[in-house]
Amino acid sequence: MPQYAVLIYAGDAPGDLEMHDRHAAELSGSGRLAAAFALADGSTATSIRGAGITDGPFAESKEVIAGFYVIDASDLDEALAIAGRNPAVRQGGGVEIRAVAGGFVRPPAHG
Repeated sequence: MPQYAVLIYAGDAPGDLEMHDRHAAELSGSGRLAAAFALADGSTATSIRGAGITDGPFAESKEVIAGFYVIDASDLDEALAIAGRNPAVRQGGGVEIRAVAGGFVRPPAHG
């Protein structure tokens, strides 16, 4: 089954996190969620372009990537239907859906 990455765009101020937690639980319970990661706020980003290193996100915008997850979906239409339920869509942000071309996830190191 194809996989799609859902990039969550939101303002730097956190929205209703409880809504996001419920959405994550719904996705996890559906068996469609393959991986999910929340990111620290955009002020912690550092970007590298060529030989230059700068503080802040790579692209300047009002929204930053707040997190991302990977879902299993039969096609783009189903991925859009699933991603469209993300609370960010109703909280002034949005989501971007991209087909996954490949990937690897190593379990976190302990110790």
